[in-house]
Formats: sequence, structure tokens, C-alpha cells
Amino acid sequence: MIAAARVEKACKVYGEGDAAVCALDDMTVAFEQGRFAAIMGPSGSGKSTLLHCIAGLDTLTSGSAFIGDVRLGDLNDRELTLLRRQKVGFVFQAFNLIPTLDAEENITLPLDIAGADVDRSWFDTVVDTVGLRDRLRHRPSELSGGQVQRVAAARALIARPDIVFADEPSGNLDSKASDELMRFLRRAVDEFGQTIVMVTHDPKVAAYSDRVVFLADGRCIDEMADPTADAILDRMKALGG
Repeated sequence: MIAAARVEKACKVYGEGDAAVCALDDMTVAFEQGRFAAIMGPSGSGKSTLLHCIAGLDTLTSGSAFIGDVRLGDLNDRELTLLRRQKVGFVFQAFNLIPTLDAEENITLPLDIAGADVDRSWFDTVVDTVGLRDRLRHRPSELSGGQVQRVAAARALIARPDIVFADEPSGNLDSKASDELMRFLRRAVDEFGQTIVMVTHDPKVAAYSDRVVFLADGRCIDEMADPTADAILDRMKALGG
């Protein structure tokens, strides 16, 4: 297995002394290149902390986080910013689109910031895959929630990152919009070889993945390959999630 991202003996502690909270407890887990992984677990299990630390948005208290072969702890702030810009895409529940930019400008924003040219062929592929061709001149306020989130997903993919991290990407969407977004992310893996690591609480959303990693109390306690929504729900009940 070639790991697109991984943590080794990862610990993350918030606070000090009696108020200290251990969000990650000596965790080692790897996420395979070209695959779609979901991270699940009860509230407070460390899901988002793991995602943020492995994506370089937060730092570990001890242990190591890697994107490819690069150890994030060895990078200074500038190097980390460049790595995230060049290698990583993000899809968050809160969308993070710029309200004054139209859909096309929001999609190409990472390339514009980096001063890189837009590969129009790839842009067309992403836009048509995500079904936004007729909405490119619309600003976020003129789009539905599902369309806004698909703009965010297209933006995450436009620079062809090595890995995309998604934190509850369908959390604000109705079931139809959620299905549209997840089918797009699934296609990105199957057709474009994208690597996606996603945090979700929803078994139906997690069922689009190739593998589910279950967390509890800051540890990886189980995993499931080729998941179905029913199998995930049964496993979560058994785990008390």
C-alpha cells in the first residue's frame, strides 16, 4: 500500500494539567493513495482532530503526521502553506466560498492565489462532472446549498491535489444534494484516481467510501472494507457510537 497520508504514534492534547483533554491517543493509521476513506466515531472521538492534524491545519503534541513521504513536523510555516497549496484540497461543511466571486472564480481561486494557469481541459472535466456548467456566472448567494457545496468540491479538485480532506462535507445538505455531492466525490476517485479522506457521522455518506475507520476516545478501534450503510450502522451500534 502506498500511503497518501498517515500518522504514526500521534498524540494531541488540548489544555494542561487537570483540564487536559487527550483528543488523539497514540494513534497510527494510514490512508491509501487513490482510495476513498471515511472516518467515523462518536462525538469527541477525535475525528476532526485527526483530519486537521494529518492535513497540516493543526499540530500534534507528539508523534508524526505525513503527506506522502513529507513529515509535516519538519516544515516551517511557509513550507507547510506551500505543501497544502500544492498537494492538498479541502472540502468543509461551511463551504468557505468567497461571496463576491462567481462560481467559476471560486473554483479557480487556489490556482489564482498560486499564480498558476488553469488547465481548461481539466476545468471543463471537473465542471461537467459536478454539473455546474450553467451556473458558473452565479455567485454563492444565487446557488442552492447543493450547488454551493459542489462548487467547493470542484475548487478542491481543480489543482489536482494529491489528497482531498473533507470534514462533514454533506452536513448542511438535504439527501438529494448530499447524494449528488457524494457521487461526484466517488467519481473523482474512480475516474480521476483522486485520494479522499472524509469525516462523517452519516452511514449513508460513509457507504460511498472504500474503507471506514472507526475511532473512539482518540484511538482507531475498528475498520471496515467495502462498507454498506446497514453494515456501518450495525458496527456503530456494536461499538456504542
